[in-house]
Amino acid sequence: MNPTVLQYLLAAVVVLPLLGAVGALFPAPPGLRGRNPDQAVLRHGVTATGVVLAAALALAVGFDHDHPARMQATTDISWIPALDIRIHLGVDGISLPLVVLTALLTFLCALYSYFHMPTGPSPKAFVALLLTLEAGTLATFAVLDLMLFFLAFEMVLIPMYFLIARWGGAGKQAAAWKFILYTLLGSVVMLLGLLLIGVKSGTFDMVALATDNGPKAQLSHTVQLLAVLAVGIGLAVKSPLWPLHSWLPDAHTAAPTVGSVLLAGVLLKMGTYGFVRIALPITPEGMHTFAPYLAALAAIGIIYGSLACLALVRKGAKGDLKRLIAYSSVGHMGFVLLGIASMTPTGVNGALFANIAHGLITGLLFFLVGALKDRYGSTDLDTLAGSTGAALYGKAPRFGGLLAFGAVASLGIPGLAGFWGEMLAMFGAFRPAAGLSRPAFLTFMALAGLGTLLTAAYLLLVVRRVCMGGTPAAVEAVPAVEEGTATAAEAATVVPAAPAPVVPDLARYEYAAWTPLAVLTVLAGLWPAALLGLSDPAVQQLFGGGK
Repeated sequence: MNPTVLQYLLAAVVVLPLLGAVGALFPAPPGLRGRNPDQAVLRHGVTATGVVLAAALALAVGFDHDHPARMQATTDISWIPALDIRIHLGVDGISLPLVVLTALLTFLCALYSYFHMPTGPSPKAFVALLLTLEAGTLATFAVLDLMLFFLAFEMVLIPMYFLIARWGGAGKQAAAWKFILYTLLGSVVMLLGLLLIGVKSGTFDMVALATDNGPKAQLSHTVQLLAVLAVGIGLAVKSPLWPLHSWLPDAHTAAPTVGSVLLAGVLLKMGTYGFVRIALPITPEGMHTFAPYLAALAAIGIIYGSLACLALVRKGAKGDLKRLIAYSSVGHMGFVLLGIASMTPTGVNGALFANIAHGLITGLLFFLVGALKDRYGSTDLDTLAGSTGAALYGKAPRFGGLLAFGAVASLGIPGLAGFWGEMLAMFGAFRPAAGLSRPAFLTFMALAGLGTLLTAAYLLLVVRRVCMGGTPAAVEAVPAVEEGTATAAEAATVVPAAPAPVVPDLARYEYAAWTPLAVLTVLAGLWPAALLGLSDPAVQQLFGGGK
């Protein structure tokens, strides 16, 4: 495709959500008002996110797949000359899949919300915030200037805060404050690191900084150590790396369904993407020093997340299924960070693949858990597993089948998307980069392998308890009566148990919103070369110093 066309497509992907957010605040034109203003603005959200998705898909089709290591669709305009800050956009094989994933998940969230708007204030504000969130996330994956990266990175915080605080469930205010405080404090430290890189190198251009003979050569070992420490803290909070993860379960539990989908599906990827785009190529010496510590914390996070999920799923624990899926994200993102910490092309490719797989699978799981809450009024596992609980296989078989599919995909079974990323991340840890302690990384790999077993345990327990449920008694006997007060026939009378509640199976709009995620999970599992073929050349160039 013509480079100019690609350039306009990428610019449109970044800018159109902002224009859509502004448009959502104005009254709909007379011919597009529908039955009521709320329906019109929700339809506007579907339309705007649909146009962005179409532009992202066109960008992916027009992308030169023979040269995925080259930055394409680039725009480079001076913005603040005094500070050498530029509006520099571009995508390569590392960022393009994340751009498409973000556009897809946001569109599916808008479509789901059109039919099932979360309880809260005006839909106008909801749609505007959703589109602003999309704009910030897409910009994070598309910008190539450190200061623009920081601005885009921070842009998502305010809309996500309000989505949780205004449309969330129980404990939403506390969860929203915890989310904003953790991420803002981490971002302040990250800004110091980015400024240090820019001041010492003389530029904020991420492409120039990634080349061995460019401005990166001016960064001393000490500067790189300080920069990685500062930038890494901000990225680790968003990733989320143990022990900086504690904001995540509360935010997920309180957030509305679409907020949880976007938080897990794309916002967590911003942190890990920053490690790959900034820390690895720009400060490799500092990253090499801190890699064992990052890997150790990642391995702890894998085990910790799995044990937390096992604690929540046990009978009588009153565990929340939404909270369980949130803790599972801590473990899954631990594999991503372990792959990055190995500092090998194999590990980083695994991390990038796991990013996409986690976005598809966990996005689907949060959609399903949200729908469970709508049907049963609760996501308490003891309630869902009770004799009058979900028992989805019998009451809503297609819903139960899809939930079981999401759980099996999340545990990393071969043939589905979750397998390849985790396997490659462990392969990277098996043989880490030169200079890293192999015995230490073999230990981390073993812990990650144990984490996969624990993951299978808690997810299969979830399927057992929610999809199968309890076994209600067919009849209920009348209590024994005293002799002489009733005939034997009367004493033996049985009363039928109360009929099981009718649970609606998948609706058409749910099929539309969730089928793409299930299909892509299968395709990525059966055809991993589609993603690895994009990322591997770009990763090889990243480790080659831009060559």
